[in-house]
Formats: sequence, C-alpha cells, structure tokens
Amino acid sequence: MKYLVVLAFIGIVASLGSALFFMMRNGQSDAAKGKRMAHALAVRVGLSIVLFVCILVAWQLGYIQPTGLPATR
Repeated sequence: MKYLVVLAFIGIVASLGSALFFMMRNGQSDAAKGKRMAHALAVRVGLSIVLFVCILVAWQLGYIQPTGLPATR
C-alpha cells in the first residue's frame, strides 16, 4: 500500500509539473497552451480522487490501520 501511495504522489507531482511546463512554454498559441495545461490539471485531480478512494477502500478492507493519538480526557 505504501508503494501505491508513493507512486500516486509522484504521478500527481509530475502532472502538476507538466501543467507548469505547458503554462511557461513559448511558441504555442494561448488556446493550445491552455488546453494542454487544463488536461494536465484534470489528470492531477483525477489521480488525487483515485488515491483518496483507494485509501478509503484499503481502510475499510483492513489493509491499513489508523495510528493516531488515542482519545483520552
């Protein structure tokens, strides 16, 4: 599960970096630049949602356990 999370974070950061690259790139029209940047950001949002759902499913199936501080008064 750790490897899946790490790979998902790498994919999210790579997608964000490609959006930055398309935004800063010269030589393309603004419409083409904006379309490619929007696509890269949409991929990032999709990967984030898939990661969140996978973490919830893994928690429900018992693959991962919460290890936070105990609730004491």
